[in-house]
Amino acid sequence: MSRVCVICAVGLTPELAAHAARVSAVGKPKPLRGVFPAVTATAQATLLSGAPPSQHGVVANGWLYRDTREVRFWQQSNALIDAPSRIYDGVRTAKMFWWFNQGAAVEWYVTPKPHYGSDGSKVFDIIDRTGLELEDAVGKFPFPSFWGPMAGLPSSRWIADASARVLRENQPDLSLVYLPHLDYDHQRNGPGDPARVAELDACVGTVLDAAAAIDAIPVIVSEYGIVPVSRPVHVNQVLRKAGWLTVREGPFGEMLDTFESRAFAVSDHQIAHVYVQGVEPAVVLRELEGVPGIDSVAAPGDVGLDHPRSGELVAIASDDAWFTYDYWLEPSAAPDFAHTVDIHRKPGFDPCELLMGSRARAALRLIQKTLGFRYRMDVVRLEPEAIRGSHGLRPEPGSGPLIVGPGAPDDMLDFHGYVRGLLQGG
Repeated sequence: MSRVCVICAVGLTPELAAHAARVSAVGKPKPLRGVFPAVTATAQATLLSGAPPSQHGVVANGWLYRDTREVRFWQQSNALIDAPSRIYDGVRTAKMFWWFNQGAAVEWYVTPKPHYGSDGSKVFDIIDRTGLELEDAVGKFPFPSFWGPMAGLPSSRWIADASARVLRENQPDLSLVYLPHLDYDHQRNGPGDPARVAELDACVGTVLDAAAAIDAIPVIVSEYGIVPVSRPVHVNQVLRKAGWLTVREGPFGEMLDTFESRAFAVSDHQIAHVYVQGVEPAVVLRELEGVPGIDSVAAPGDVGLDHPRSGELVAIASDDAWFTYDYWLEPSAAPDFAHTVDIHRKPGFDPCELLMGSRARAALRLIQKTLGFRYRMDVVRLEPEAIRGSHGLRPEPGSGPLIVGPGAPDDMLDFHGYVRGLLQGG
């Protein structure tokens, strides 16, 4: 069996690879036809299983769990991939920060996992199942740089350094390394900054050097490409004004009531699953079709998402637009978590979590945390119009996902079989 090292270079495209010398030295970057929606969890589920979203069921980064009427994002259970096989079946694998880590049948893994106290406090941490005590060797994982207003290079650098150590010490047959930070500034400021690409390229180089040391075949892949956007679309506000979305008022702002709502959207970058009950989906479709920034509204089966987790409708943004999750009509009615980094409570993806509000307020909150006071890290700037990059659609090949590797396939659906073939010496 051959050794293979797969590096997921998030947001890297064939066009941007011109600024990535280490990536290009592996081979010529080529466009990879991705899946729809082009978001992290959906793409990674396909890369890991070889199945399309209609089969593996990861129809976005989050969806409505109809039995409990809860919207849940960023779940890590490997069992959520409803497919019979994984790329690492029967292979000694190190899975470094790839999604669906918990419960995966791999030899070694590392994944982010904070601790939550009964008083609402949160303590950053990772799960390290490599046997190498990585935080002692590499340093504390810089969790605030993994997501939020401080997200950036330190997270990718740490993962690269830790992964290099795992490759050299444990010598896995298959290594899966996730380098996330390129798309943070490309969402904040728009895609194309070559300095950010050079940072990613340096992190890739760290892993490539370790792969070479154990004679592992390098493969570089990305999930999607960031495209420029200029207008947020408040799809839930449209549904609320139509009388279908219901909220519950309370001491912490308005909360979405998924039981009473007849239609609401679970927004995820440039797509939104619209869940409908008690009203004809065709009526909701007609209401949404004319909204500026919405390119089309489709039945899930028409866009390859025919799965029970999908909404009754799928809204698709225009190329230059993206969907907010915002369901409140007045800023004063926003829920208390809107100004925080709270990926598990928000009923939709919120790129505004990348925007820093008052730095003085952030410093005060850190002082309160240090002194043991109750606090709320309300430092996120609610300015969706400031977001300049997004993803989710299938863009032009040059600005979509890429792949670099010997005999690389053209389609993400073939990636599973491709890597299995490399492992078997094919």
